[in-house]
Amino acid sequence: MKPPWLKKRIPPAQDLEKIKSILRETTLHTVCEEARCPNLGECFSKGTATMLILGRICTRDCGFCAVEHGRPGPVDQGEPQRIAHAVKKMSLRYVVITSVTRDDLPDGGASYFVRTIRAIRSVARTIKIEVLVPDFKGDPSSLEEVLEESPDVLNHNVETIPRLYPRVRLQADYERSLDLLKRSKERYPHILTKSGFMLGLGEREEEVINLICDLRRMGCDLLTIGQYLQPRADRLPVARYIPPEEFEQYKKIGEEMGFRSVASGPFVRSSFHASEMFQNHL
Repeated sequence: MKPPWLKKRIPPAQDLEKIKSILRETTLHTVCEEARCPNLGECFSKGTATMLILGRICTRDCGFCAVEHGRPGPVDQGEPQRIAHAVKKMSLRYVVITSVTRDDLPDGGASYFVRTIRAIRSVARTIKIEVLVPDFKGDPSSLEEVLEESPDVLNHNVETIPRLYPRVRLQADYERSLDLLKRSKERYPHILTKSGFMLGLGEREEEVINLICDLRRMGCDLLTIGQYLQPRADRLPVARYIPPEEFEQYKKIGEEMGFRSVASGPFVRSSFHASEMFQNHL
């Protein structure tokens, strides 16, 4: 049974319908829906969504994630323009673009992040863009391709402490993720870097603090910390529900280490209130 602090009000259905109708019309996917995010109702009712590019089938099978795993089909060439159309209809001022991991593509999908950024900026130059990228298998040229487009925020999640990677992120590599964040900040210091991770998978306090320290050493600017919630029965179970006061403790530690902004709480997700977090650092 979930603790009382994990209860969330569901917005009225009519408040969600505008965003859902636009997504149906443009045949687009959101990570909000595919990952079964607990904040979907709140975000949709406020007219925000995190766009998922490169299809809805991921080449990796992480133990925490509800996104479907398998062999992806061909990339939809018209997707960037449809995203730009949806962003315009939603009247967004801040948009988050993420993707499934596409290890089957030579560049890991970097060129489609580029095309999507350009399509959105062709609609409105004032839109702030955050990209939540995969690790591109450590290929620096793929990362460089995305960074050259100067997104306002380069986000890449480490997800959990290194000890749990073999169980939580078997096909990923902790040091590779840290290197991506470090390389981004060194090559393009004006672009904000962001990362996040989950609690409740079996980590210990000292491991969490070490992880926060590692991210700050990489020059990471923005940090998100949230509660892992089992999205379906075949995913990893929750080892522990973290009380709100512990999230506050980690928020304070992150701020004392020098992060520009830290969002830490049971319902915090990587792109939840991303616009507000971006504004808070200014």
